[in-house]
Amino acid sequence: MCGLAGFLSAELQGDAVPQVITSMLSLIHHRGPDEAGYYLDDGIAMGAVRLSIIDIAGGSQPMADRTGRYWICFNGELYNHIELRDELRGLGRTFRTHSDTEVVLQAWIQWGPACLTRFNGAFGLAIRDAATGELFLARDRYGKRPLFYADRPDAFLFASEMKAFRAFPGFRFELDPRELASIFAVWTTLPDRTPFRDIRQVPVGGLLTVRGERRTLSTYEQLRVDAPPFTGTEEDAAAFVREELRKSVELRLRSDVEVGVYLSGGLDSSIVTKLATDLSRSQVRTFSVEFEDKTFDESGSQRSVAAHLGTLHSSLAISSADIAENFPAAVYHAEVPAFRTAFVPMYLLSRHVRDSGIKVILSGEGADEAFLGYSLFRETLLRTSWNELSDEEKAAKLGSLYPELGHFGPGHRKHLTGLFSQFSTERLPGLFSHELRYQNGRFAVRLLKDRDEPFGDVLDLVRTTPGYAALSPTQKAQWLEYKTLLAGYLLSTQGERMGLAHSVENRCPFLDPAVVRAAASVNLGYDDGFQEKAILKKAFHGELPQSSLTRPKQPYRAPGAAAFKDRRPDYMELLLSDTELAHLDCVDPVFARKLVNKVMSTPDPEISTKEDQAFVYLLSTAVLNHQYVRNQEDRVSAEPAPRMEIRTAVDHRLSRLSVGGTR
Repeated sequence: MCGLAGFLSAELQGDAVPQVITSMLSLIHHRGPDEAGYYLDDGIAMGAVRLSIIDIAGGSQPMADRTGRYWICFNGELYNHIELRDELRGLGRTFRTHSDTEVVLQAWIQWGPACLTRFNGAFGLAIRDAATGELFLARDRYGKRPLFYADRPDAFLFASEMKAFRAFPGFRFELDPRELASIFAVWTTLPDRTPFRDIRQVPVGGLLTVRGERRTLSTYEQLRVDAPPFTGTEEDAAAFVREELRKSVELRLRSDVEVGVYLSGGLDSSIVTKLATDLSRSQVRTFSVEFEDKTFDESGSQRSVAAHLGTLHSSLAISSADIAENFPAAVYHAEVPAFRTAFVPMYLLSRHVRDSGIKVILSGEGADEAFLGYSLFRETLLRTSWNELSDEEKAAKLGSLYPELGHFGPGHRKHLTGLFSQFSTERLPGLFSHELRYQNGRFAVRLLKDRDEPFGDVLDLVRTTPGYAALSPTQKAQWLEYKTLLAGYLLSTQGERMGLAHSVENRCPFLDPAVVRAAASVNLGYDDGFQEKAILKKAFHGELPQSSLTRPKQPYRAPGAAAFKDRRPDYMELLLSDTELAHLDCVDPVFARKLVNKVMSTPDPEISTKEDQAFVYLLSTAVLNHQYVRNQEDRVSAEPAPRMEIRTAVDHRLSRLSVGGTR
């Protein structure tokens, strides 16, 4: 795991080039505190900060091939590097290190961009072809690692985190009202977007080629949520899924440092923990958060699973004060407005994990998307058939819709009956499954002065995606979850960015391509869609505490607006003052002030979910504006970068013989 940064510029010359690339790397030093290096050539500078996990002694970056033609900066891990190394050796390739980075480089030289489909990993990479002058930027198929770029008249910038751009002379951040409207409406950034004007992401499964003034963006692998149906028995399907998960965890335990597990107490993380304990030679260490507010706490389930599996468990207690105090730092690392505070405890947990001596963590992200674990999927199934059901059937289905809500009663069902009747037909073409969710987004968009059509970009996304229209309603829901909330929030804001804030790498066994394909082949083949993760539960029956298999899914949540009401941190009063709101050009100050006043003066139970989400959006946007837009004149970040020793520096302009100096 690492972070990378660089630029193409004909205007920046002399000593300014190494100074700028060093400053860019310093701003993402938290991603890779173990070593750093850069490579310079005519018109290009690129570098990496490294978190040493595979081949600690030999995997320094940037790395070149023996000829010095190809250079790579690689952020991430290639889990199948051993198998690919053997295949490449059989084709005549030779290796100088045991690192996965060199496997990626040699695979590129052997197969070109076609190698990307062979990779089982999490990555953002930059490869320079010194012979042609081309720069290639690529990102993994599920968006587990970020890669941003800014195309300016004077330079082309790229980095693992946008904050690195502030080190480039003349660069300025500016919030983009159109992108904010889309983020508020859809709950996350779209695959190639950011909240800032003129900054984009390499999309998931994307390859961007830069040569001179030409930019070519392509997709090397399309997301597939459909697959030929599994034809065996239910027992066969369970065994098939279990074996694919076992192999996935085994691959992700490959490391030259100890690997821990995030244990939430739910089914997904319990399965990962179970397989990790089966495959590890030493006692597995597990980590979790517990909440002072018992509404959100799952510590009892966590302790039960840890005791059952014999892990060395460590739990971090989180209070509302902790969330309020650490919110700005977490937003600084997230670099995007957020609709809930659940990423802040993950920021604190990763610090606890790193303080415990762990660099690598396995987690359960991707399971709900792959195995249809969200209530969203059950809602979609029910709404699709709503007009064909009798009143008795509707009531029965509603009764089993939200098993996690113990207080769900007849009054709620009456409300849902009206709501489902209202949304039983599609209003936004292609977005039927998410229209209920997007109602909260519509409310949050009222925070903005210019709203236009906040769903325009996501409508264009599904309209222009080949094969999307032919998917079933549930598959469309699944596709949207993968492309939006999973990549844009769960894997990034709540996952990767919070982990790397404290130099902890997150690995996701449920997002192995083979596991995703297995899930697609068995989904809905053995139940009616209302039996939550029936195949997963059958696959691990008798191996986990019974409570893990029978208790309803409890979504991971954290205190929202209530955390700030209890604490009232000084920064909140400053950022949401009339003076500060006036600096947020995109925000409607009248609506914002009404929202803040209501949230701060109303008892928590009377604050709706949409009001709570809109408040967190407003606060995180104000923090982001303060950190990235208003404070850029003095070039100071929210967390000053530490002094950084550059252990690898190759100036290819000065010595064409220095290509071996990558250590």
